[in-house]
Amino acid sequence: MGTAYFYHLTRKPLQETLPTLLEKALAAGWRIAVRGRDPQRLAWLDEALWQGADRSFLAHGVAGGPHDALQPILLTTSAQAPNAASCVMSVDGAEVTAEEVAALERVCILFDGTDDEAVQQARSQWKRLTEAGCRAQYWSEASGRWEKKAESGA
Repeated sequence: MGTAYFYHLTRKPLQETLPTLLEKALAAGWRIAVRGRDPQRLAWLDEALWQGADRSFLAHGVAGGPHDALQPILLTTSAQAPNAASCVMSVDGAEVTAEEVAALERVCILFDGTDDEAVQQARSQWKRLTEAGCRAQYWSEASGRWEKKAESGA
């Protein structure tokens, strides 16, 4: 059974935080699905990942291409990831189910701490997942570095 990690973004935006988490997931040997709700927002994220930091290159694709199954990182709006992802990173409030948390190595839920609606949605998702028996951790960067602030489950 996997664990849901909630990342409360307060200091760095998604386009700076996501590459770091993607690199760590790739280092663990996982294929990743980055799940969003809006295709235009994923197109923006796709461009941001290709431009990336000078220090790294993150090979990835957007779902719907001919090589989806081969992508180490696949950006998608669907719950089905043809790249056989063992890690899902949810952005912009994309839903994740308790069944997914149980089946995957890791689920990361990234949410914008400056957006009250995003914070409320993350709280609701935490409640749904933990009430369903999922393990979960809440991480905050408010102090300037990532710190685990809460943990639920066995």
